[in-house]
This record gives sequence, structure tokens and C-alpha cells, in this order.
Amino acid sequence: MNLRDVRLRMRAIKQTLQVTKAMNLISTAKLRKGRRILEDTEPFFTRIQKSMYDIVSGSGQGVLESAFFKNNAEISGSQSAVVVVTSDKGLAGGYNATICRQALRICENLSKPVLILIGSIGYRYFAHTPYAILENFSFNSQLPAMEDAQEITDYIISQYIWGIFKEVHIVYTHMYSAVKLLPRTRQILPLNEEKIQEAIAQSGGEKRVRIPFEYIPSETAVFDALVPFYIKGSIYGSLVEAYASEQSARMAAMEEASKNAQEMLGRLQIHYNRVRQASITQEVTEIISGSAVLSE
Repeated sequence: MNLRDVRLRMRAIKQTLQVTKAMNLISTAKLRKGRRILEDTEPFFTRIQKSMYDIVSGSGQGVLESAFFKNNAEISGSQSAVVVVTSDKGLAGGYNATICRQALRICENLSKPVLILIGSIGYRYFAHTPYAILENFSFNSQLPAMEDAQEITDYIISQYIWGIFKEVHIVYTHMYSAVKLLPRTRQILPLNEEKIQEAIAQSGGEKRVRIPFEYIPSETAVFDALVPFYIKGSIYGSLVEAYASEQSARMAAMEEASKNAQEMLGRLQIHYNRVRQASITQEVTEIISGSAVLSE
């Protein structure tokens, strides 16, 4: 490569380095905001989980006969819905590929699986699979709002109550730490008393003791009113958790890209210095040779 080609490559790498550093800073700010919002809203939905468990554990079979506890497997044509949370943009390392593979494994173990996709990356991936896509939600890479979770919740509950879905699972990425991002699967419907207790324990709450309460107008009415909030909280928490995981994965990818760009820039700088030194040496040699010829 001549000096001009080396300079062009170095300029392109410097521009790429500026982009990766800027994306890293943006992802850092978005990650902090997402984690803060999740921490602010988590106590509210945890309280709903505890209230639901109190109703179920302290009541008889009345609440357990609710439609939200029934598995619609006996209804002809009922399907297993899998909600898959991916991102709307790439450049996040293996974040989307990992969650898509996890969703495929879940679908292989379910009967009549159908997909409800959140994120355009997942739609482009599953469009080439044999599984049917019922709905696709996209938030344009923005922090999920409560209204977004409400829209998804209304759709899932309506389909479940009508008997179209016999069970609903959600697959998303859980952020254990900044370097540990693992896919997680959670069954949303039908409800299960033990799983509600597990969800309370995972959120940091203490094990609930069965205490009888009096509910007005009735246990079933209060419980059916709480279920949509519980499901919305589960979906919203999954969306925000996936959003934070996406930003963490993008931060790691941009850090690695910046590191590689700096290494390439260092190698090109050494090569540029060598080529430049060689051209200077050649010019000096030509000048000395020309001067010697003129003196003779």
C-alpha cells in the first residue's frame, strides 16, 4: 500500500472508532435509565404478586376455578403462545442470536407453538422458520413504556380467555450482571400457585404465610381484577430487563470494536511510518545520486 491508501484506511478507522465510542456512551446512559425505572416499578408489581398469593392461599376452590388457572388444552385448536423479546437494532454481539435459539428450543417442546414477537430483529429471524407469527410489536429501540406492556397484555389475555391460547410463555434476556446475560423463560398463563410463590422469592420477597383475609366484594372479583396487573407487571419487567440486557450487550460489543479499531490503527500507524520513512530514504538517495552526477 502506498501512503495515500494507508491514510485513507486510517481515516476510516478513526471515524469508526468515534462511532463505537459514541454508541458505548449512549448505551451506558440507556442502561442506567432502564435499571433505575425497573427498580422504581418493581415494588408495586411485587405487592400485587403477594396480594394474589394471599388470596389463593387463603381461599378455597373458588379462586382456583378462575379462568386464569385453567389450561385450555382440552379446547380444540388451542395453541401454545411464545412471546419472544428481541431488539429493534443489531450491533449487540450475540444478544439476539442467543434469545432466538432459546425460543426455538422452547417451541420444539410445545404442541402447536405460535409466536408473538417483540422487536424487528426477531421478526426477520423467525420469518424464515416454520412457526406461525401471530403478532409483531416494535418500540423503535425506545425504553418500553407501561402503555406498551398494556397493549401486549390486553392481546394475550383476550386470546387466552377466548380459548385460542392454552398456555403463554415469554422468553427474554435476564441481566444477572454486566458480563452475565442469559436467556430466561417464564410461563405467564395459566397461573400456578407455586410459581407465584417462586416469583415472589425471585424478586427478593419473603416466603408468604397463609393468612385469611376478608375481601370485598369477593375473593374471585378481587383476584380477577389483580390478574391483568400481575401479567402486565411480568411483561413490563421482562421488557425492561431485556432492554437493559440489550444495552449491556451493545456496550460490550462496542468496547470490543473500539479495542479492535485501536489495534488496527496502531498497526497501520507503524506501517505508515515505515512506508513514509522508505519514501523519504528513497527521495534522499535520489537527491544524493543526482547531486553526484551533476558534480561529475
